Amino acid sequence: MSHATVTPMPDPVTGDEQPPVLLVADPEADLAALADYGIVVLHSRDGLDALLQIGTTRPDVILISAHLPSVDLVALIRTLRRNRDVPIILGAGPADAEIAVQGLQAGATACVAIPYRGQELLPIIQSARGESSLTSIRVGDIELDRAAHVVRLRGRVVHVPLREFELLQFLMANNGRVVTREEIAHKVWRSTTSPPNNTIAVHVKRLRARLGDDEKNPSVIRTVRGLGYRFTAPDAD
Repeated sequence: MSHATVTPMPDPVTGDEQPPVLLVADPEADLAALADYGIVVLHSRDGLDALLQIGTTRPDVILISAHLPSVDLVALIRTLRRNRDVPIILGAGPADAEIAVQGLQAGATACVAIPYRGQELLPIIQSARGESSLTSIRVGDIELDRAAHVVRLRGRVVHVPLREFELLQFLMANNGRVVTREEIAHKVWRSTTSPPNNTIAVHVKRLRARLGDDEKNPSVIRTVRGLGYRFTAPDAD
């Protein structure tokens, strides 16, 4: 059985460039390892402390747990979104589907699974800073070359039209985590509302067919009912 393999994290940042600052508003999270990749990691124990630190440190990216104490999560996200155009990552567990949807509707940029994984967070942080220079993404037997605009499945070139290519790129870049329809609408269709007439589902169906994914029991682009989709390596658990 094959396992998901993604493009490795880049080497730790060197030089005089100002490092990105990540504020983690989660009393239980331990993301100190991100410091090895040139990211300054700050922690807040509750919502009130998070608001104070956001005002004083001006972080580049904010990670907020769905279970953050002392504050209404949706109200916090709305307040941040009104005052700052900063990427807000929402951390949610398997039982947090409803609050995750509410958080994304309130203005959260993305939703990641708890417990956190550095490989999921790093691309979002880099994207916020405009630092991602990777020209290709590989997940399992699927390789997407951004520069050449080519998709290969087990080394064989697969024809993928532009919109489906952008959708696949977004799904692969977020390998292993659930991406909502709202996120897809924003990042792929560049819209603040979902495309009409079930457009996303149609494009996902076509993309599955091109990748040889079983339409009735997909294992590569999986539907997460009520939320969106999750990309996984072919034949991976």
